[in-house]
Amino acid sequence: MDRSSQVSSPDRQTAPQVPDEAATRAAFFEAFGGVRGMVETTVPGLVFVLSYTINRSINVSAIAALALSAVLGVARLVQRGTAKHALSGVLGVGFGALFAMISGDAKNFYLPGMLYTLGLAVAYLVTAAAGVPLLGLMLGPAFRENLSWRTRNPGRKAAYTRASYVWGGILLAKSAITFPIYFWGDATQLGWLRVALGIPPFLLAVYFTWIILVKAPAPIDVIAEWEEREAAREAAKRGEAPERGTAGPAAEHGR
Repeated sequence: MDRSSQVSSPDRQTAPQVPDEAATRAAFFEAFGGVRGMVETTVPGLVFVLSYTINRSINVSAIAALALSAVLGVARLVQRGTAKHALSGVLGVGFGALFAMISGDAKNFYLPGMLYTLGLAVAYLVTAAAGVPLLGLMLGPAFRENLSWRTRNPGRKAAYTRASYVWGGILLAKSAITFPIYFWGDATQLGWLRVALGIPPFLLAVYFTWIILVKAPAPIDVIAEWEEREAAREAAKRGEAPERGTAGPAAEHGR
């Protein structure tokens, strides 16, 4: 059997047994932005509530939070960080600042983020129930497995499904705590609550996801498989080239 047929065999790597903890850790940091991402998500909200508590000015507080978020985003880009993390933070704070200034209600600074959290919770739960867990769609590219977990790695699909339920449940609980304060509390209460609930639920979800995925089958590296197939094709082409080159002069000599 030639090498290319071995590489393309559908049974290859279908039941990996040993998960790579280093790869899991690296993929988590890539997908979720790591500690820096958590700080960048939380600090602008902290600046807003601190400023509003002191001066009671929505415009000043919103502009201060937006300016800080922009500085953090530019710093990421200058340091060649992931653009999606830099831009998502600025856009999130920007929408909040716009909502607060237009409505004249400081609580609306937090409304876009609250709606995003609620929508994300529903997305995690619905996609998990549908058999296409959102966490798998997010982490698949980071693990270089893309969507191979759907058909070739059932144990990993089950792990992604369980982890997506965990994320959905935690984010839904966070929404259940914050929305009543939005409707019946004041802006400072909501602001400090949002700051307090910024990092701990995220860390809890990441912890449980780590526990679930480390025990799951390792990802199938479909990128490596594709690279091997391409290398085999290139090697086969190079092997044919001398034969064509040798036949050419002989034919010319015969003529």
